[in-house]
Amino acid sequence: MPTAETTATRPAPLTRDDIPGWFFRLDRAAFGHLLAAQTTAGATGDILELGSYLGRSAVLLGDHLQTGERLTVCDLFDSEAGDADNAAEMAMSYRKTLTRSAFEANYLAFHGELPEIVQAPTSVLADGRIPAGSCRFVHVDASHLYEHVAGDIAVTRAALADNGVVALDDYRSEHTPGVSAAVWEAVFTGGLRPVLLTPMKFYGTWGDAAAVRQVLLARDWRAEGYTVDDDTIAGEPVLRLNYQVKAPVQQSTSRRLALDLLPPVATRATRRVLRTLRERRAVRPVPAS
Repeated sequence: MPTAETTATRPAPLTRDDIPGWFFRLDRAAFGHLLAAQTTAGATGDILELGSYLGRSAVLLGDHLQTGERLTVCDLFDSEAGDADNAAEMAMSYRKTLTRSAFEANYLAFHGELPEIVQAPTSVLADGRIPAGSCRFVHVDASHLYEHVAGDIAVTRAALADNGVVALDDYRSEHTPGVSAAVWEAVFTGGLRPVLLTPMKFYGTWGDAAAVRQVLLARDWRAEGYTVDDDTIAGEPVLRLNYQVKAPVQQSTSRRLALDLLPPVATRATRRVLRTLRERRAVRPVPAS
C-alpha cells in the first residue's frame, strides 16, 4: 500500500507531463483532435473514463468539457480489488503508487472542480448509472483481464451516443492478451468499427466510422512528426498513426578515422559493440512522453 509519504509529499504537478502515467504524445494529440472536432461540429455529451491511474488522461478529458457536460472516472484507486486475479494485477503494476488522493491532487492542479469519481470496479457501471447513449467519448484503460475488458466494452457500447468514439488502451501489448481478445471480439462479433490504431490505443465507433476517419484526415499529422498509413480490417478502412523514426546520424569523420587506425582485431570488436548497441536501440519503443 502507498505510504503517507508517497501520497502526501509528492509535489503538485506544474505541467501535465509531471503526472505519472502512460498517456503519450500521439494519443494526447488524437484525443484532443477528436474531442475538439466534436465540439466544433456541435456534438454534445458526457465523457467517461474507465481506469484513470493518476489522472494524466483525465486532465486532458476535463479540458474538453462543455457547459452542462460531465466527466465520470471509475477506478479502484486504493480500494481492494474484488477478485484474486485483479488484485494480483494491481499488486504487480499499481498498488504502490495509485491512490485517490494523488489522483485528486493532480486533477485539481489543472481544473477547479473534480470530475464525478466512482471508486469501485468498473463492473459497477453495468447497473445503468451511466445513462444509455449519454456519452460522446469513452476511454477504457482499466483491467487487462479478458472478462473485465469485455465487460468494459459492453458498458461503453451502452453509454456511447450513436457516433460516439471509444479509445481502448493496450490492445496490442504482449503482456495484455486479454485486452486484444476482447477488442477484436468486439470488432468481429460485436459491431465495433475500427477507425484509428496507434502504438498504444485502438479507436473505434459503433456509428459512422467514415465520418470519424474524415475528421482525423483533416489534420496534417505528417507535418507534426507522425507517419500516416492506411489499412483494412474486415473490409473496413482504418488509419494507423505512429512516430516518425529519425534517420540514423552518419558516423563522424573522427570516429571512422579512429576505427581505421585501430588494429584489425580491436576494430572488429569495436564494430561488434557498436552494432549491438544499434540493434538494441532499434527494438526499444519510441519514447514519446
